[in-house]
Amino acid sequence: MISVQRVLTVLAVAFTAYLAARGLWWTEPVDYPLVIVAALALYLVVTWLCIFWRPVRDTAPVDGGDDRMRRSDRLPMVAQVLALSCAVIVPTAISRAVGPEARVDSFGTWYIGGIGALMVIVLVRGRPWTAWAGLALLAVASMAWMGPIPALQLGLVGSLVWLVVAQLVVKLVERAARDTSRLARLQRAASAWQTSQVVRQRERRVQVQKALAVAGPVLTRTVARGGELAEDDRLEARLAEGKLRDEMRGPRLLDDDVRTELERARRRGANITVLDEGGLDDVDEEMLKVIRAHLAETLRSASSDRIYIRTSPDARVAVTVVGRSSSVGTPSDEDAVDLWREIPHPGRA
Repeated sequence: MISVQRVLTVLAVAFTAYLAARGLWWTEPVDYPLVIVAALALYLVVTWLCIFWRPVRDTAPVDGGDDRMRRSDRLPMVAQVLALSCAVIVPTAISRAVGPEARVDSFGTWYIGGIGALMVIVLVRGRPWTAWAGLALLAVASMAWMGPIPALQLGLVGSLVWLVVAQLVVKLVERAARDTSRLARLQRAASAWQTSQVVRQRERRVQVQKALAVAGPVLTRTVARGGELAEDDRLEARLAEGKLRDEMRGPRLLDDDVRTELERARRRGANITVLDEGGLDDVDEEMLKVIRAHLAETLRSASSDRIYIRTSPDARVAVTVVGRSSSVGTPSDEDAVDLWREIPHPGRA
């Protein structure tokens, strides 16, 4: 698959090669042909180095345990120094080599467009200050060798326009990339919110279905009898209310055995509070089965008047069960603690 980066790379190589080839098309004798060839070679080496050199920045693990090499798009410092050196050496070498008579001919002025193209590459590679410094050096060198007016007429203005346009395009691309990244984050956040809403709606439907299954028969009898309930019906209503509170406040603590023991304790008159405050969020289903079995065993032997079942924030304790009963001859607010059980996390005790 052909990427945009590859297409731009090929175009940059072809364009800089064309500009350099113009320097070999001599229409009249030159003073130092070998110097011209050496300057052309230096220009092409530095330019193509700035195009292709992408040093390894770091490595990142990918799926499967392999390391993927990540390369930086920013131009290294060595390449920047070479580009600036080229902006000084090439104009001087070409101007001296072609001689005073040919400094305004096409093979003697190609370096203006060539160095301008090199500075565009440097700017695109994330080094704008280096690019503008290189253009300033090019302007000084070209004006020194051929004069300000000829330098401006023979390509210096064009190089300036290239650099300005490249700067604008880079800014627009960076802004578009930031906007795209922000839009992607917003889309992920919206997707996560929508997913959470779907999950909550599903949980609410499940809770409503459980509520109807538990309280539906009691409500039906209450309506049918006009609110006049027998003692057994009142007991069933209290049991239904307790079941609903258990399902809403501590669903991860419940299984069939725990529900059976909670109902048995309530039928004998115990007041039970079940509360899951998030202490079991990271516990898997196998560990929950062990915790629930310990909880059912604790409730099976409990005889307290009031029982409090709460998850624990302690790393070692999963659930705390506290039972209080009225002492003979003492007020209810002085109930004695007759049950204290800490159910540990399996494997952490």
